[in-house]
Amino acid sequence: MTGRAYYADRIEEFLQRPPDSVLGCLARSAPSLLESSQRDAWRAQIQILHKALKEYGGRGKVYFEYAVPRLGKRIDVLAVIDHVLFVIEFKVGAAQFTTGATDQVWDYALDLKNFHETSHDKHVAPILVATRASSSKPTVATTPQTDGVLLPIHATADGLQEVFRCVLTSCKGKSIEPESWEAGRYSPTPTIIEAAIALYRGHAVTDISRSDSSAINLGSTSQTIAEIIRDSQRFSRKSICFVTGVPGAGKTLVGLNIATRHMDRQSELYSVFLSGNGPLVAILREALARDRVCCEAEAGRRLRKGRALSEAKAFIQNVHHFRDECMTDLSHPPIEHVAIFDEAQRAWNQRQTAKFMRHKRGHGSFVHSEPSFLISCLDRHRDWSVIVCLVGGGQEINTGEAGISEWIQALMTSFTEWRIHISPRLHDREYGAGAVLSALRGRRHVYFNEDLHLGVSMRSFRAEHVSTLVNSLLDLDETESARSLAQISDRYPIVLARDVDQAKAWLRRQARGSERYGMIVSSEAQRLKPHAIDVRSPINPIHWFLNGKDDVRSSYYLEDVATEFQIQGLELDWACVVWDGDFRYADDGWQHYSFIGDRWNRIRKADRQIFLTNAYRVLLTRARQGMVIVVPHGNRTDPTRDPAYYDPTFEYLRRIGLNVI
Repeated sequence: MTGRAYYADRIEEFLQRPPDSVLGCLARSAPSLLESSQRDAWRAQIQILHKALKEYGGRGKVYFEYAVPRLGKRIDVLAVIDHVLFVIEFKVGAAQFTTGATDQVWDYALDLKNFHETSHDKHVAPILVATRASSSKPTVATTPQTDGVLLPIHATADGLQEVFRCVLTSCKGKSIEPESWEAGRYSPTPTIIEAAIALYRGHAVTDISRSDSSAINLGSTSQTIAEIIRDSQRFSRKSICFVTGVPGAGKTLVGLNIATRHMDRQSELYSVFLSGNGPLVAILREALARDRVCCEAEAGRRLRKGRALSEAKAFIQNVHHFRDECMTDLSHPPIEHVAIFDEAQRAWNQRQTAKFMRHKRGHGSFVHSEPSFLISCLDRHRDWSVIVCLVGGGQEINTGEAGISEWIQALMTSFTEWRIHISPRLHDREYGAGAVLSALRGRRHVYFNEDLHLGVSMRSFRAEHVSTLVNSLLDLDETESARSLAQISDRYPIVLARDVDQAKAWLRRQARGSERYGMIVSSEAQRLKPHAIDVRSPINPIHWFLNGKDDVRSSYYLEDVATEFQIQGLELDWACVVWDGDFRYADDGWQHYSFIGDRWNRIRKADRQIFLTNAYRVLLTRARQGMVIVVPHGNRTDPTRDPAYYDPTFEYLRRIGLNVI
């Protein structure tokens, strides 16, 4: 853990070293040439801490520029004193304590608490120091979560010593041995946006993902795919890999890891990450571009946003644009030898693809399914190529999404020489490929590999088995639902409400720092307008997912809602799921409805019923830390919101054990 800091030393040694000596250590550890402003900031921090720590010699250790890989940032100073971890963010020359800076230091403290093994049971005190702020008495208080993370403390340069005294007096606990603390594993679970940024910056997947015994190591899955790619190149083979996983297990992270290893367009291993999820593509591109511009600015260089966005677009592409590009020249292969298809189960079947190509692209004779055509594009390479299909179970939510069987069918009928590396879990019911997979048993070059399945959700670092609860809930298995809920409820709160405003207030109380929260609903939830929720008013997913608390278009404002189409593949820290009369509990099974004109109409088609069920599966598996589910009361004077449409669902959720707020 010491290696994560530019400079680390026992407090007594730090106090004895001249400031210029400490500054020299920091400068030598920095990866690039230093701006004078950074040297001045470090010099000020050293001087302030020499004064503030003078009575704590022999009582701990101090770390400068301590890395937080999940966030792609560094903590200015981390101090271990007696029984408390102090996370200190300096704003040298600042006279105000801004909300952004306060959230920043809070985020650092939460990262340690949640993801660093030997910090789980420690008191963590986030401190924001504005060196020119007016002096004030420090306030030491805990958060409602009572997990040992204090509310952020504002301090002046002269008042930092008093802050240390107040915190150490207020908090009780065992003394921390720095070396033992350092030995703790750092096992983060980043959001997909955080992961994409970290990988794009050059971090390895092992730096930003868990590797504990309760989760299959993403590094092992990535390594397996890397070996398949190398062997395919070495022996001029064409191979396809099917990677399965429960919601939030890290399938997209695996794909991004493969793609970021080979971003050089001149390399034979040049790879492209493809997704048909338009909001996900737009959000990731924008996030990468914003971060790149910010990093260049911090290094004293100017980069135009347009150029950064252009580079990100080459790395992450919309699968439909990739398909259209391949249509412009049917005789040549794409530049990429490796293509990663995210959410491959959502690729279009032959009917939907032909309809789109006929009406939108003018190709009246198009006869392929999307999987068949995409394989044919990579098959044009004369030497080798690899396709990696990332497959989620029970995630088809739109008309024409073929599931994984369309890929298998294409390989069986048109691409018989391709080698198939496959997760044995594709036989599981939720992937809908059992019948087609049985035909693979007599096919040559089929290899089943357990490393191609990610069985534990990492979206929720508080409770890995949320997806198990959601599956049993949707299967109407009350016994299993109650058992699963009891297993996770102490770490992953799920509460039930009937009032949207109460749910919003609960959500705001739970979130700390920049933890993102928002309201999500089914795209069929069209009778929530009395609650100021209109699914027909489209959101801009970039603003909703990336913008801050001061932007009314962001998720934080709890005014605009995202549907399953905008949020699939993404996540929130805390979610409010508002449940409408489109999906109703009944003793004989779920009832599916669509609101047309002035009334609810029963959905009879099996595929549309599956899509609506899967929509709620997506919504209920988006939260990383907890959620509130709102089932409105309805209104007896409004025939479109009869309480009978809502009450049975509410009673079912309460019966399996959800606490009502």
